[in-house]
Amino acid sequence: MKSILTALVALTLIFTACSGDDSQQRADSSETEEQGLTEFELEHGIGPITERVSLSEEPDEDLVIRGRDIYEMKCEMCHNMEGRMVGPALGDVLERRSAEFVMNFILNPQGMTRNHPEGQRMLQEYMTAMPFQNVSEDDAKALVEFLRDYNMNN
Repeated sequence: MKSILTALVALTLIFTACSGDDSQQRADSSETEEQGLTEFELEHGIGPITERVSLSEEPDEDLVIRGRDIYEMKCEMCHNMEGRMVGPALGDVLERRSAEFVMNFILNPQGMTRNHPEGQRMLQEYMTAMPFQNVSEDDAKALVEFLRDYNMNN
């Protein structure tokens, strides 16, 4: 019985020592693999926007007006353009984040908060999860155009 116990302890030590290298290799693997996110998702967020969004050089004026209306109806209660509120200021968000990231956060706030490192960081900082505001991809693009126009003109 004592020799079986000794053998089991020895096997456990050998297994642990051998798996230590594997654990180190896994620890050294890229952040992307650890989080299960692609490079695109890390940079541009998790959601329905899975490739770069085509934006014209100048914001589309019709979309700017539509985006402003959506912002005033669905975003303004928690976000100022300048200065912190319930959520972060949005006036310079497109200097900090890609259009795709902003759209994915708008379209998938729960997934971003749960599964994206930046969404998790923002939840810790602001202590409030952004709710889904029942917007479409077209609405999210209009909001981006509004934010682009605001940023260019202020």
